[in-house]
Amino acid sequence: MLTVVAWAILAAIALPNLVIAAELLAGLRPRALQLPGGPAPDAVVLMPAHDEAAGIADTLARVLPLLPARARLLVVADNCTDDTAARAQAAGAEVTERHDPGARGKGHALAHGRAVLAAHPPAVVIVLDADCVPEAGALERLARSAAATVRPVQATYLLEPRPAASPMVQISGFAFLVKNLVRQAGLARIGAPAVLTGSGMAFPWELFARAPLATDDIVEDLAIGVALARSGAPPRFDAGARIWSVPAAAGGTLGQRTRWEHGFLRTARAVTLPLVREGIGRVRPGLAWLGLHVAVPPLALLLGVDAAAVATLALGWLLGTSPVPFATASALVGTVGLGVIAAWVLHGRAQVSAGALARAPLYLVWKLPIYLKLVRRAETQWVRTER
Repeated sequence: MLTVVAWAILAAIALPNLVIAAELLAGLRPRALQLPGGPAPDAVVLMPAHDEAAGIADTLARVLPLLPARARLLVVADNCTDDTAARAQAAGAEVTERHDPGARGKGHALAHGRAVLAAHPPAVVIVLDADCVPEAGALERLARSAAATVRPVQATYLLEPRPAASPMVQISGFAFLVKNLVRQAGLARIGAPAVLTGSGMAFPWELFARAPLATDDIVEDLAIGVALARSGAPPRFDAGARIWSVPAAAGGTLGQRTRWEHGFLRTARAVTLPLVREGIGRVRPGLAWLGLHVAVPPLALLLGVDAAAVATLALGWLLGTSPVPFATASALVGTVGLGVIAAWVLHGRAQVSAGALARAPLYLVWKLPIYLKLVRRAETQWVRTER
């Protein structure tokens, strides 16, 4: 009986670890998309903003000079209780306001912006959050790629390094990099669709016009990307276009991660099997892999489960079970660990110091409230993250 239990534990952790190990190893050398020539398409940068008066002027002062030729910026001041709209207009942006307290969240703001643009639609719409700043040339890269391929394009969305921040904030920034750079690059190399990550998303108008935007989903970006991939327009990832955001403080980071991870896990439960079935049935291996990708839990949770599984298998071995489950699980988890270390060496040293990274086990303890809250009552409401 103990041997049966040991093999069952190995089976439970094998698939997610194989998937993330493959993505980590395949994504260690990200590749930028090849850009088409010719004039840049006309584009609109759509910026949803809720109570961003404190920082919107500074963001716009940095973003507006980076707009490509034939591009403009539209701010959607959504259910604001401050003067976000006035400050954005004074900073030089076009502004539209939306007031509907019964329909809150970014998806509804994007749908309102789409309705405003529908009278004179651009070739490309680029979604950029109100706390994000692109690197020079990133917006033009996104616009050109989306227009030329008639597919969504996701930029590399990262948090600005904060060497003086607490270890937990540093590790969170590194986890963000693993998810949004290394694993995205791995998906691209494997041939799977990119995951839309909320900011730095470019859509050809014909796709944006039919995307399922008006939703209360707190991970609307993930849901939109999955819907477009299933409809035959899988998003692409461009490692050459980078978007930076300011990380939240420790308290805000925990709240932000709670909302995102609860939403991610809820969406993963709904779409994993349909994606795998469709991918196999329609002979679209990339779509099937996307289903496997979303089945992998967040990295901290996965490594916590892995540690418990390996410890349990080690105990079983000492009690007389076959050593194969323990050895196999150790090899799988070790490969994932080596992939994470390689990602840190190649890309993450600016995000997290070696000393802070050594406290990674405490990061799981710090995130325990997220998973305990998931057991009691999952977070389903959109809440603005305090910068």
